Amino acid sequence: MADFFSSRTLRRSLPWLVIVVAALVLPAVLPPFRLNLLGRFLSLGIVALGIDLIWGYTGMLSLGQGIFFALGGYALGMYLQLDSLEPGQLPEFFGLYGVKSLPAFWQPFNSPVFTFFAIWVIPALVAGLLGYLVFRNRIKGVYFSILTQAALLVFFNFFNGQQKLINGTNGLKTDTAQIFGVLVGSDGMQRSLFWITVVLVIGAWFLCRWLTTGRFGDALVAIRDDEPRLRFTGYNPTAYKTVVFAVAGGLAGISGALYTVQSGIVSPQFMAVPFSIEMVIWVAVGGRGTLVGAILGAVLINYAKSLISEQLPETWLFIQGGLFLLVVTALPDGLVGWWRQGGPARLIAMVGLPQRSLTYPALDLDPDVQAEQSQFDAKGSGSQGSKGGAQ
Repeated sequence: MADFFSSRTLRRSLPWLVIVVAALVLPAVLPPFRLNLLGRFLSLGIVALGIDLIWGYTGMLSLGQGIFFALGGYALGMYLQLDSLEPGQLPEFFGLYGVKSLPAFWQPFNSPVFTFFAIWVIPALVAGLLGYLVFRNRIKGVYFSILTQAALLVFFNFFNGQQKLINGTNGLKTDTAQIFGVLVGSDGMQRSLFWITVVLVIGAWFLCRWLTTGRFGDALVAIRDDEPRLRFTGYNPTAYKTVVFAVAGGLAGISGALYTVQSGIVSPQFMAVPFSIEMVIWVAVGGRGTLVGAILGAVLINYAKSLISEQLPETWLFIQGGLFLLVVTALPDGLVGWWRQGGPARLIAMVGLPQRSLTYPALDLDPDVQAEQSQFDAKGSGSQGSKGGAQ
């Protein structure tokens, strides 16, 4: 059994197998409401991939990804508000505040082509500009995390106060809008959006995978492990960090747009501090530096939150805190990292199954795991020898 669990092919492929099976089977068995929830949580996997890219591979912990997530959602939300109107009409909330003409920054969102690019280009540009201003001053570590959260608070308060322009705290509803003559909130459209989300999640994973391999990926890991040494060798970490932060911002914008049309609204609450912190927890629980772990963490944690909150709404915060403590103390590489390091086989060893079944293929395991197995074997042979001598 341990040989089965310690197979490299199994450890590498099982997380993806779970995702593929879920994407193919669940749409056929889940009711529309549950399928809609799954689509939302899969869309959150895209922003989690961006966080894994900048945190797991580059070592930059951003607590402000909600900025870019909300910008993507607002871009699509503004287009849907305008697309559902007759020529010359204004969104309903403008009349509540006495606005007589469409503000200039709304007008480009009449175009679906502009909106398509705005969903990811605007968040990427904002992230790139913010990142460049920060990274050129060599701000990193906890100061970078504090700065991104401060920027999040600035955006949150600004969007909350814009009642006349973007409906402030009320946000923009999207479920009553139409795309190609079909109501966004209808079951048929939501099923289509689910499949679009699946395709974009896979595409985002391939993008992140491509970025983390080769020289660019090596540079990101070098920044995480020893940035001064990389700078000494002639590389410019500022350029790499700015590019990867902009990519993560663009991914967050796509995620926010998909989440907006599946949740039915976009509001400044997307920029709330707890939401951005939750994004980090998804990646930590799923597994930093694994990419697929970010997707699994986002889906599993949010689905667990939904199911538990339906029955015991007051307990989720305690469970979420316990999960984070478990990862910090016992699973620093997250669930996927634990699995890839022979987690099930190590668990079997802890419960004391026969030693013969605990053999790990040496090439499949990390050095730490191999060392532990060698110590286990040495102790076993030593105890047998002492017994033989006594006899």
